[in-house]
Amino acid sequence: MADLFKQSSGEEIDKVVYLTQGRVAPLFEPLEFGMAEKMVLKALSVAFGQPLEKVTAEFKKSGDLGETAQGFRQDRRLADSGQTITEVFNKLLEIAKSSGEGSVEKKIYSLAEILKNSDPLSARYLARIPIDKMRLGFSDMTVLEGLSWMVDGTKKHKDEIESAYNVRPDLGFIAAQVKSQKVKIKVEPAVGIPILVMRAERLKDAADIVEKMGGRAAVEPKIDGLRTQLHFSRIRPMAGPAVRQPAPTASSHNCGTPGARAGARLASPANFEIKLFSRGLENVTAMYPDLVKAAIEELDGDEIILDGEAIAFDPKTGKFLQFQETVTRKRKYDIVEKTQSAPLKLIAFDVLYYNGKSMLNEPYASRRKLLEEITKNGKIIIANKMDVVDGPKKLKELFDEDIKKGLEGIMAKKLDGVYQAGARGWNWIKLKSSYEGKLSDTIDAVVMGYDFGQGKRNSFGVGAFLIGVYDQKSDSYKTISKVGTGLTDEEWRQLVASGQELVVSEKPKNYDVNKVMNCDVWLKPKLVGVFRADQITKSPMHTAGFALRFPRLDYWRTDKQPEDATSLKEIEKMSKLQKS
Repeated sequence: MADLFKQSSGEEIDKVVYLTQGRVAPLFEPLEFGMAEKMVLKALSVAFGQPLEKVTAEFKKSGDLGETAQGFRQDRRLADSGQTITEVFNKLLEIAKSSGEGSVEKKIYSLAEILKNSDPLSARYLARIPIDKMRLGFSDMTVLEGLSWMVDGTKKHKDEIESAYNVRPDLGFIAAQVKSQKVKIKVEPAVGIPILVMRAERLKDAADIVEKMGGRAAVEPKIDGLRTQLHFSRIRPMAGPAVRQPAPTASSHNCGTPGARAGARLASPANFEIKLFSRGLENVTAMYPDLVKAAIEELDGDEIILDGEAIAFDPKTGKFLQFQETVTRKRKYDIVEKTQSAPLKLIAFDVLYYNGKSMLNEPYASRRKLLEEITKNGKIIIANKMDVVDGPKKLKELFDEDIKKGLEGIMAKKLDGVYQAGARGWNWIKLKSSYEGKLSDTIDAVVMGYDFGQGKRNSFGVGAFLIGVYDQKSDSYKTISKVGTGLTDEEWRQLVASGQELVVSEKPKNYDVNKVMNCDVWLKPKLVGVFRADQITKSPMHTAGFALRFPRLDYWRTDKQPEDATSLKEIEKMSKLQKS
């Protein structure tokens, strides 16, 4: 990969990086190709002058559109047109942007032109891109390390490059910066481009937490919602695609009109731009119109980035709902109906950017003070008044109070701590309740594959499934358990439905699996579940080196990327923390 990057010009390298990911834009931009296998088969038929029936038959033999394209391109003795990376990228970008009447045919014929003018090996990979099946196994971390190797043949620059990526998780942008500046890059937050969220470490003892914090700590309730980053702009368009608010109508959720907020500087509704991102960098703005409305009514400033949790509440009682209810809001359909039955509140707990200034390196106490100043109208709320403790007794009292309220626990934050984008650091520590002496926390794990069912489960098609955790050191997924119990019939059906789109013909290259744990069906690393277990035990059978004792599914975590699942390093720490 480093050799490829070296050969790429400064104008090409961002496009090369996007294409290795099978994309034409960073992950946070909702730009997809909108092509199914049948459309690509038609493109192959057009490109190589073959009957669709013949192309389909060849595809059924291999099960791989890439191999099918390569085979037909080799048979057709066409001259290589010499199309460049930039030309191919721009044509693919046009396909992704094409919409409306006639767009299906336009996509097919545009892809056919690209394939016809490609050499056989290029055709193999170009046919896979529109259906998201590149099969290269290049994760973001692989690309970042490749950029370090491009500089001087070592990985010593990876941490510096990764730090920049955490603030601006756009692989193409970062690659172009490294190519032009030889690593010495400084990246600031930009409104409209998500920042990778900071995460908390775990400890099980109040005294240990206070000691780790240096004797004093801020304490907040731990809210179990959908991690949401809000980007607000009043003065200029944001980077990338945005949701621009229309002028208000009788049915509009837009409340940014004069008089809507006493004492705040207001602009025309058309001047507001709002974006909302999940922890997995997905643009969820369209799903949460109630949060867009709240931001317009609430925020006092020109450019603001907030970090928080979106949580559903009962409109009749005002009480917050369980996570399982909140997660139903992450949907693309029936959005208006859901905003009425389960409206959302954003509970903000940090401000990352304000009016042209990055707040990432400011102490937490300063960020919290600013947050209180810009959220005074109650539309976006802060969990409660920040408590500062100087001993374990008070921290434990606050913890017990929040547990009685039905919350998960507390978050302790170092008063002078910075916001460590994309990192899990000791500036934040969470303390959660134990579960009757069992493992005191849940584990987010990735479904790697499944085995066919027997008996009743044969009707679902799944009898057990393999789960794993992410090991950043080796950039691979390591197994930690097979799960065959603890799911309702509906949860089994949901697993099968979700898995159908993720099936791959062979074990992904970044799966580290002991042969005895091989599955009948392998899935791309995409589906994340939250699991409880009685214990974490040592295991020679699982490549994580650990296994979950009596694992059971809590719920599916649709707002998390697989790399955000519990890491191997965290499993090691949790094993030490669990009660004997």
